[in-house]
Amino acid sequence: MSKPPADTESIARNKRARHDYEILETFEAGLVLLGTEVKSLRAGKANLGDAYGVVKDGELWLLNLHIAPYEKGTAWNHEPTRTRKLLLHAAEIRRLIGAVERKGLTLVPLELRFRRGRAKVVLAVARGKKLHDKRADLKERAAARDVERALRGGRR
Repeated sequence: MSKPPADTESIARNKRARHDYEILETFEAGLVLLGTEVKSLRAGKANLGDAYGVVKDGELWLLNLHIAPYEKGTAWNHEPTRTRKLLLHAAEIRRLIGAVERKGLTLVPLELRFRRGRAKVVLAVARGKKLHDKRADLKERAAARDVERALRGGRR
């Protein structure tokens, strides 16, 4: 993923997503949120670990995104893991629906952030990795680290 623009502030990242999934394409989508959810996000109280996207009636929804209840909220505080609607352009929604329904891919949130004061989620179209793929990635990373260490050690 490319470097985020200077006007963004990261709230939460899904660290397991790149380990468990092969990322094919990414999108940035808006979220429909309640006031107490925004305040809780500004305090950094979010968890993307179990979240995933689904297509329902031609719309995209984000399930299991945990936003902790706002500490100073009243009796009308939000439910922590409620289903939240994702906001994208119609052409992007059609592309995502096609990928998810025809190809059997998954919508995985990678990052939750504020961009110009609005809450956004970076959503990835992903394919699940098999165990041997995960092991191969770990081996590649370890080999690259060893090469880098050897090169650094030779310059001293």
